[in-house]
Amino acid sequence: MNKNMRHFAIVAVLVLIGAVIMNKLLISVLPLPTPSSAQAESVDSLFRLHMALISLFFSLIVVFVVYAIVIFRARKGDESDGEYIHGNTTLEIVWTVIPLAIVIYLGFLGTKALGEVTQAQPNEKVIQVTGFQWDWRFEYPEEGITSTTLVLPKGQPIRLEMQSEDVIHSFFIPEFRVKQDLVPGHVTTLRITPTRTGGFVLRCAELCGLSHAYMLADVQVLEPAEYDAWVAEQTSQTELPPAELGAKIAETQGCQGCHSLDGSPSAGPTWKGLFGREETLADGSTVVVDEDYLRESILDPHAKIVEGFQPIMPTDYGEKLSDEEITAIIEFIKTLE
Repeated sequence: MNKNMRHFAIVAVLVLIGAVIMNKLLISVLPLPTPSSAQAESVDSLFRLHMALISLFFSLIVVFVVYAIVIFRARKGDESDGEYIHGNTTLEIVWTVIPLAIVIYLGFLGTKALGEVTQAQPNEKVIQVTGFQWDWRFEYPEEGITSTTLVLPKGQPIRLEMQSEDVIHSFFIPEFRVKQDLVPGHVTTLRITPTRTGGFVLRCAELCGLSHAYMLADVQVLEPAEYDAWVAEQTSQTELPPAELGAKIAETQGCQGCHSLDGSPSAGPTWKGLFGREETLADGSTVVVDEDYLRESILDPHAKIVEGFQPIMPTDYGEKLSDEEITAIIEFIKTLE
C-alpha cells in the first residue's frame, strides 16, 4: 500500500468511528418524544436518516481537516514551498454528483412519507378544531360535543378539520410528529391515528400574538371503552343547572382568554364582581351591568365599549350561541361575586 492509500485508509476508519460517535451523541442530546401515532414511524425514519447523514458529513469534514493539520503541517525548520496541486477533476465530479443524488433521494423519501401521513384511512372520525387567540376548541359533530380538551380513542383513524378565527395558528403534538397550520378563511386537514394511551399537550407552533406561549390544550388518548364512557358523560351535561352549563360554554368558547374570573387584568373586563357593577364607557357615560347589558355585550360587543379596553371581541357570538346558551353564560357571570 503506497503512502496516499495508507492516509486514505486511516481517514476512512476515523470518519466511520467519528460518524458513529456523533450519531450516538445527537440521538442522546436530541431525543425524540415517544412516538404515539401511526404516522410517527414515517417521520421518525426520516429523522434517523438525517441524523446519520449529518453525523457522517460532519465527521468527514472534521476528520479530514484535523488529519491534514496534524499530519501535513509544516515541520520546524522546513521553509520549502509545498507541493503545487492544480486540481482533481474526478474528485470534483464525485463531490458534486454524490450530494446531488443524496438530495434527490431525500426528496423522494420525503414525498413518500408525506403521502403516508396524509393518506385517507377507512372509517375516519371527524373532529373539528378551532384555534383562536389564545385557545383551542374541539367539536365532535357525530356526538354533538364541544370540548376544550382533545379526547381521542386509541387506534381510531382521526381526520381533523381545522380553521382559525383570527390569525395563523399551527396544530402540533410532538408525540404525534405531524403538524398543520390553521389558516383564517380556509379549512385545513390533518390525519392522526393514536397508538398509545395517556396525556399529551397540544401546542401552537406558529407565533400568533402576545400569549402564543400559553396557547396549550390537554390531549387525552383513551381506550375505546373509556372513550365511549367519556362521550356518555359529556352528552349528559346538557342537563346541568344554568350556571354550571354557562361555565362550561364560557370555557369551550374561550371567553376566559380575555375575561378573567379572579379579578386579574386581561384583554377584556374581568367577570369577577361584574354583575351589578357600574362601568364607565369609552364615551364617558356610565352603565350598570345587568342582564340586558350583558346580553347586548355578547350579541353586539362593540355597541358599548368599557373605558380602557379595545373593541376586539368577535361579533359573531349571536350566530354561534343560542338564546339558552347566552342566558346560561349570564347566569354564570352572576355567580362570580
